[in-house]
Amino acid sequence: MYHVMIIDDEPAICQSLTFALEDRYHVYAFTDPREALPLFERVDIAIVLLDLKIGEYNGIDVLEEIKRISPSTIVIIMTAYGSIPSSVEAMRKGAFSYATKPLHIDELEVLMQKAEEVYTLHSKVQWLSHELDKVTDNYGLIGKSAAMREIFTLIDKIKDIDSNVLITGESGTGKEVVARTIHYQSKRRNKKFQAINCAAIPGHLLESELFGYEKGAFTGAVQRKSGLFVLAEGGTIFLDEIGEMDLALQGKLLRVLQEKKVMPIGGIEEISIDVRIIAATNRNLEKEVKENRFREDLYYRLNVIPIQLPSLRERREDIPLLVEFFIKKYSDKMGKPVEGISQEALQLLQQYAFPGNIRELQNRLKEPLL
Repeated sequence: MYHVMIIDDEPAICQSLTFALEDRYHVYAFTDPREALPLFERVDIAIVLLDLKIGEYNGIDVLEEIKRISPSTIVIIMTAYGSIPSSVEAMRKGAFSYATKPLHIDELEVLMQKAEEVYTLHSKVQWLSHELDKVTDNYGLIGKSAAMREIFTLIDKIKDIDSNVLITGESGTGKEVVARTIHYQSKRRNKKFQAINCAAIPGHLLESELFGYEKGAFTGAVQRKSGLFVLAEGGTIFLDEIGEMDLALQGKLLRVLQEKKVMPIGGIEEISIDVRIIAATNRNLEKEVKENRFREDLYYRLNVIPIQLPSLRERREDIPLLVEFFIKKYSDKMGKPVEGISQEALQLLQQYAFPGNIRELQNRLKEPLL
């Protein structure tokens, strides 16, 4: 369900529009723009129905503030017939269209559907642009060493196999980059890649992020939220730092892998999913299993296709390529031309152990340009 906001100083109009739209949308109604605008910081509002005259406020001023806060939100102006010239001015300021009062629900629903299509298209473009930045902004899948050639060959072999993948390696070796590369070279490339760091979110919150929840499932659940497994439908979900997940949640994840279904928190009906799962860890999961910190059955479910990434000290011959890549990347991004690196400096980098691997190399090259 998309989120829709109504801003009109007449409570009766807010109530009638809410009633007409609440079966299809999450609806928020306000008679005062000052109360409405803060909501944009917490909720992705798809469409706003905005009165052109809201008491003492000029709707065009409110429109401009909405577009400043949330440029992708689609705004439909509601206006009396005699104010159509002002509505045209509002469209020049970024409004999508206008509807004249008294509103005809059938006509409004058609207009809302068109606005929904435009918002969906804008959202997809933004998402694809964001994902493209992540793919091109990698920090590790570069190299011609024997170790990296093996990784490239393996990725090519498994990219279209739906079996689960477990990527292991030290921190900073590029595990997420490998996961993204598998996804974007696979038959699932046109669907979403959803990534989550299991170590960065407390267990009770991680469950709701993965599986979603129903409205009223717990205190603060004021609306339904889809989990990452549902959002990744047809695509790939990347579970980074899977070794940090607590045992209780591991059991629930195992059931998802077995049944290909998820149950939102507070839900009564399971949702079938078609998602490829790629997990990653810098822990030795076999050791974690022996010490009863990781479920053995989940380990074998995840470790169908193992990928072990080499540390940077195991592929020192790739350092010149990585240095060239990062220097060009940051000099272009920061507008600071850099001709290259001295041979002496390059030799020092090749002799260094890099405990932080490629991420550390990236940061060391970035610092002088800041």
